[in-house]
Amino acid sequence: MFTRNMTAAGALAAALLSSPSALAQTALAQISDDVVKIGVLTDMNGPASTPTGQGSVTAAQMAVDDFGGKVLGKPISVIVGDHQDKPDIGASIARRWYDTEQVDLIVDVPVSAVGLAVQNVANERKRMFIAHSTGTADFHGKFCSPYAIQWVFDTRALAVGTAQEVVKRGGDSWFFITDDYAFGHSLEKDASAVIIKNGGKVLGSVRPPFATPDLSSFILQAQASKAKIIGIAGGPPNNGNEIKTAGEFGVLKGGQQMAGLLALITDIHALGLPVAQGLLLTTAFYWDMDDKTRDWSVRYFAKMNRMPTMWQAGVYSSVMHYLNAIKESGTDEPLKVAAKMREKPIEDFFARNGRLREDNLMVHDLMLVQVKKPEESKYPWDYYTILAKIAGEDAFGPPDPACPLVKK
Repeated sequence: MFTRNMTAAGALAAALLSSPSALAQTALAQISDDVVKIGVLTDMNGPASTPTGQGSVTAAQMAVDDFGGKVLGKPISVIVGDHQDKPDIGASIARRWYDTEQVDLIVDVPVSAVGLAVQNVANERKRMFIAHSTGTADFHGKFCSPYAIQWVFDTRALAVGTAQEVVKRGGDSWFFITDDYAFGHSLEKDASAVIIKNGGKVLGSVRPPFATPDLSSFILQAQASKAKIIGIAGGPPNNGNEIKTAGEFGVLKGGQQMAGLLALITDIHALGLPVAQGLLLTTAFYWDMDDKTRDWSVRYFAKMNRMPTMWQAGVYSSVMHYLNAIKESGTDEPLKVAAKMREKPIEDFFARNGRLREDNLMVHDLMLVQVKKPEESKYPWDYYTILAKIAGEDAFGPPDPACPLVKK
């Protein structure tokens, strides 16, 4: 009997040593509170709710379901919070989630001011946060954190993709309509640097507050500038209203062109192709790019009755990568999980040639697209012509030396 028990024990030990996944399965005690809890902190009813909101919640839950609902034998749960686009509310929810509800990871968080506030809390509480709809480049620059990851885009990448290409096409004088908050400021700053570097000029800017109901005066100032390009440095809802108002005032008929530094497919859908046609923009994801993007997006459409934005697709991608990192590292300890996430390339339906860099920016390829004319669209949501692929290294550029995580 003693011999048989020793033989069995030896066989078990050999199996564990030869199988990393088996080893990980024995590390159940390293899942804190016996559950992996993911909080989707988003805008559920406000101006950013269509490109994030319930769609981001659905994407996170799809990732959890596709993963199997458990990791290392423990359940995965998704909870939802509405920050109402207010930094103080976002920070308050993040503190409560981390401190009392034992949330392991917060995702999404539209509006850069809210994202930066949540990042501060994540750093204080030493918990993980993956931003998808927070775009300011300061997130992985001077405010970078070992606990906070930026997954989908930053303002520099959008500026390189859109501003550089437009200047190359002859659009060498710009006037900006810039949303008056951190994200809009970053877009204008980064785009201006690209324009000037490529021989263009910035003639001026105006800064409407977020969610301004009447943008007429700002459009008139941009029109009066006589700039060839009116750059829209902001996101929803202002960006869509600016494009619509410019059409009503005959800006395009007068020979000026509009370039969206951030425009999402839901914006184009709301505007309609007759209004949005010809707009140039850069995106990290397009549902109709290839078979992989279409397969996932069709599943998403069945749940949401609209195609996903790059932010919503990015939520799925990051949650899946995060869960795989827990599985492979055998723990949900934040720094160990983040280190594991940096080890492997990220190649899925969302990201091409992706990798998580030392500054916690996920660098991946982007694409420059142009909104189709109505007669060019062959089926619902067939909105973009892909003009160029933009390599991630070119779009995002080198790490910001202001980030203390970057090796000097």
